[in-house]
Amino acid sequence: MDEFYRHLFLKQLEVQDMPSNKDIAKWAQNVLHLLFPEQNSKGFQSVEEIKLAFEQAENELFELLLKTKACSHCDNKEIARRFFEDLPAVYEVMQTDAEAIMNGDPAAQSIREVIRTYPGFTAICIYRMAHELWKAGVPLIPRILTEYVHSKTGIDIHPGAQIGKYLYIDHGTGLVIGETCIIGDHVKLYQGVTLGALSVDKIFAGKQRHPIIEDHVIIYAGATILGGETQVGHHSVIGGNVWLTASVPPYTTVYHQPNSKFIDTKPAL
Repeated sequence: MDEFYRHLFLKQLEVQDMPSNKDIAKWAQNVLHLLFPEQNSKGFQSVEEIKLAFEQAENELFELLLKTKACSHCDNKEIARRFFEDLPAVYEVMQTDAEAIMNGDPAAQSIREVIRTYPGFTAICIYRMAHELWKAGVPLIPRILTEYVHSKTGIDIHPGAQIGKYLYIDHGTGLVIGETCIIGDHVKLYQGVTLGALSVDKIFAGKQRHPIIEDHVIIYAGATILGGETQVGHHSVIGGNVWLTASVPPYTTVYHQPNSKFIDTKPAL
């Protein structure tokens, strides 16, 4: 048992300076609340107060990076500075996502409602922040962020995925978007969609394993699209429960043919 305890102690020494997942998620939620006051109960009295709040958030990111041993090679100050420097452009893309949901869902009454209540919008926003850190080469933190929102919404988006503007996620529970997936603009995804790999063998790490979804594609609930060579052409529609491992050209509709049987159970008179 002494050897076992020693093993755990050595592991503790390796990770003790890593910020907790809770602290990392709290930072991201704080940034989201600054960007979208619809989600925030705290009000600011001046532009200067907002500026100071963002400066504090930048310092907090710097501290998180500084305490992450796996990021010892990172230029932490520069990463934090660039993240917030690029945040206005990321915010503009987030706004297109809210607009896509508002325009695409008949149940949505307002942009405010989308921002405040829709889990798909929250998942997209956290992904977009995580993706910026992923591009900067930050380890661990991007995955912690997307797994945090996965646990809250049931929507699993890898921070390495490349996703265009106006992403529409309806409901979203069970949605999976893999690391090397490329998604264009104006794409609609429904619950239970999987954009995954044909093989999860480790030799495929770093290679294109997940599908490419071009602009203006709709993928309905339960559809599974697999493989790095699978490309769905623009303006195509993939029906519910479709299993797809081959590319389809633009303007194509693919649907699942059910073998359902209908039996009349009405009692005889």
